[in-house]
Amino acid sequence: MAALEKTRCPWPGEDPLYVAYHDSEWGVPEHDARALYEKLVLDGFQAGLSWITILRKRENFRKAFHDFDPHRIARYTARDVDRLLKNEGIIRSRAKIEAAIRGARLWLDIEESEPGGFHELIWKHVGGKPVTNRFKKGDQVPAQTEMSQGLSKELKQRGFNFCGPVIVYAFAQATGMVNDHLTTCFRHEDCAKRTAR
Repeated sequence: MAALEKTRCPWPGEDPLYVAYHDSEWGVPEHDARALYEKLVLDGFQAGLSWITILRKRENFRKAFHDFDPHRIARYTARDVDRLLKNEGIIRSRAKIEAAIRGARLWLDIEESEPGGFHELIWKHVGGKPVTNRFKKGDQVPAQTEMSQGLSKELKQRGFNFCGPVIVYAFAQATGMVNDHLTTCFRHEDCAKRTAR
């Protein structure tokens, strides 16, 4: 079946970058702790913006933030904040930049002091395995759930910022904690199989 003939979720539209993200990344279970940190930071930067805006700047973000290596970001100083605020390739929000740095320090503490580290902190909220939803229409997909409210509350209590329940639910969808591809989408079945594994 040619790519153009595939039925997919409607939200990527026809933007090639968005379509590629939908087809290869969104909804695929992510278990790497560093990648989970990166996606949480990027979803935080998305607050008040569209995801395609962040997606178009993602490579710029990766270069600016040393490939989202929490060990390096945790050592950022005021000079790094100033450097990032001058970088036109990213979202230049002091609050979001400082939240990313704080998040790296929190990530390190969790990785070093808690069994299962950051991965366990995130995935325990879905019982350690992805939840496969079976929505047929886009308007059935929630903006937040009890799960995202619970994860958001825990992250905030631990000191993370820009992690409200709506942002956290978008994060959960992106990292495959929940499979919210519509049942009519060709990606739903593949992500469901990954859930089963």
